[in-house]
Amino acid sequence: MLAGEAAVAIWNGVTPEGRAEFYAWHLHEHMAERVGIPGFRRGRRFIALDGMTRPEFFTLYEADTMQVLQGQDYANRLNAPSAWTKRATQGFRDTSRGLARVVASHGVGPGGVMLTLRFDAPPSAIPAVSALVAQAATAARVTGAHLLITDDAASNEDSAEKRGRNDITPPPAWIILAEATDAEALAPLFPEAALRAAGALAAPLRGTYRLEFMRLKTSWGT
Repeated sequence: MLAGEAAVAIWNGVTPEGRAEFYAWHLHEHMAERVGIPGFRRGRRFIALDGMTRPEFFTLYEADTMQVLQGQDYANRLNAPSAWTKRATQGFRDTSRGLARVVASHGVGPGGVMLTLRFDAPPSAIPAVSALVAQAATAARVTGAHLLITDDAASNEDSAEKRGRNDITPPPAWIILAEATDAEALAPLFPEAALRAAGALAAPLRGTYRLEFMRLKTSWGT
């Protein structure tokens, strides 16, 4: 299960010339800073497993509640980006960031690979999609399956960290995450026909990622 009732889900690419800076900044400053915010529990970064998965990176921050993601401590970080943050994010491309509440979360723990699906659906689809998520969590070698719905207003809140950037794209409305021991276990999950039957309004954006780095709660900034 996810470690909290809310999450920040971020997809982004990086230019070749910005890649080394991205890795250094994300490992040694940014993730520690974010996980150090009160109410943040865990940060994980993943990298695309295949050429069809775009953008290349997926980062997930798990938090206690949506109130944490809309609170002053997180806002203070967003509105006071470090010099390194400003420099590193210049290399970002195709960034999509959603602040989301966890609607359903099942499973025994984190896996080494992650399937992400981004799509739109009406509120009436929550029971049917939640049922698909619960069923997926029981599949062989699957360690977890989760449904998140983005808070559009919170996700689109202006901040100093966003200003002057042209890489940011709209946040996804609905997010399904499934994690497993291997990519083969994820491949058959959530076929498009099943998601459309459950209420998805269009084909989901699908990506498969491998875990690169995980950071638990830190004392950064506290």
